[in-house]
Amino acid sequence: MPSARTHEGQLMKIGIIGAGNIGGNLTRRLTALGHDVSVANSRGPETLSALAEETGATPVAVTEAARGAELVVVTIPLKNIPDLPEKVLDGAAEGFVVLDTGNYYPRERDGRIAGIEDEGRTESRWTQDHLGHPVVKAFNGTYAQDLLDRPRPAGDPERLAVPVAGDDETAKSTVRALIDELGFDTVDAGGIDESWRQQPDTPVYGLRGGVDAVTKALAEASPERPVGFRG
Repeated sequence: MPSARTHEGQLMKIGIIGAGNIGGNLTRRLTALGHDVSVANSRGPETLSALAEETGATPVAVTEAARGAELVVVTIPLKNIPDLPEKVLDGAAEGFVVLDTGNYYPRERDGRIAGIEDEGRTESRWTQDHLGHPVVKAFNGTYAQDLLDRPRPAGDPERLAVPVAGDDETAKSTVRALIDELGFDTVDAGGIDESWRQQPDTPVYGLRGGVDAVTKALAEASPERPVGFRG
């Protein structure tokens, strides 16, 4: 699997949009690994001073998060995706990758999204269409605390696996390599139109298991949206 580092052997420049549980803990882990991380939220960089002091990440405005980034992590509520600035990804490095960790919770948070419910788009296809750039879906079913508590070295029998979906194989390889560096195995979950297999209330969602268990859970998923996750 390719290295998460660039072809020059340097650490990656990563922009994280969203500083909630997943975004915050990815900031903690990625900075600890030596990556150059910029982090943004909807409330402004001044509200991220504690996280910046803790991690060494650079707090920035949302419009600056992708500036020069080789990887942009979008980890905000799905309902807020259309509210992102139109050119939020402008200025990213050539060939940059977008990692989408989002989920659709119509009853708890997001309200009804017609593009998902009526048009049959997967959650990440809908996000990708709004962003105007291919995305790789991962970490959407991962417990945020596991990012801190459950990393294991390769080959460890207790190492957890993460499903990863995306249409761009090069981008998907970059994300899988980074996840490996973070201490987790990965399972190729197919393209973005197959990413329903890892959406909320599927067998793999929230599963703490290794490669075999995650592979089995992905195969057992049903394409019918669960009743509890319809708007």
